[in-house]
Amino acid sequence: MSDIVNALHVRRSITNRGGEMVYKTEQENFWSGEFGAAYIERNKGERLINANIVKFSQVLRSAPGVSSVVELGCNIGLNLQALNRINKDFQLCGYEINEIAVGKARELGIADIVQGSIIEPLSSGRKYDLAFTSGVLIHINPDELGKVYQNLDDLSSRYILVVEYYNPKPVTVNYRGHDNRLFKRDFAGELIDKFGLKLRDYGFLYHRDNYFPQDDLTWFLLEK
Repeated sequence: MSDIVNALHVRRSITNRGGEMVYKTEQENFWSGEFGAAYIERNKGERLINANIVKFSQVLRSAPGVSSVVELGCNIGLNLQALNRINKDFQLCGYEINEIAVGKARELGIADIVQGSIIEPLSSGRKYDLAFTSGVLIHINPDELGKVYQNLDDLSSRYILVVEYYNPKPVTVNYRGHDNRLFKRDFAGELIDKFGLKLRDYGFLYHRDNYFPQDDLTWFLLEK
């Protein structure tokens, strides 16, 4: 792990209860615990890595000059693996709240992986050509979204990418039997308005794609 990441102290709004980390929001506790561990088992394998290669191949065509990438909410590193296969020279970093996922991502040996909540300040003294989330903003407490937006902007020197469920207005959707765990909205539009970003490109990923299906996610590539 790089000296920068070794020196990084990610401040987390947590308490220690019987050895268990308890975070500020119910969504953080949800993903850092057993549900987050179960998510790992449902979302892994070469099929997803290959689909992510296709996803990033589309995005990177519109993002010339990228050599370093940071992901907020990297889980076990499926996106980071795809990026590494596209270009072995990419400098990669990921932030992840779930301890089990952090361990698996670190085992890959392809990226600096930092454990912590992405609603806390993440500035590490460096910026990346591209900062992104994929299927992560939808699970953030809406009251804390502005802090994640700020982290994306702080960590990016040029591009910000969001790959999320889109809805023109904020809505809450029941997620696998749980309330207040999935939120749709115009994340890209809010980032554009907040930081004066430019829309560089966008696209849609379809769950019935014949070869590389994913969730019905919309990606937006933004530029400073």
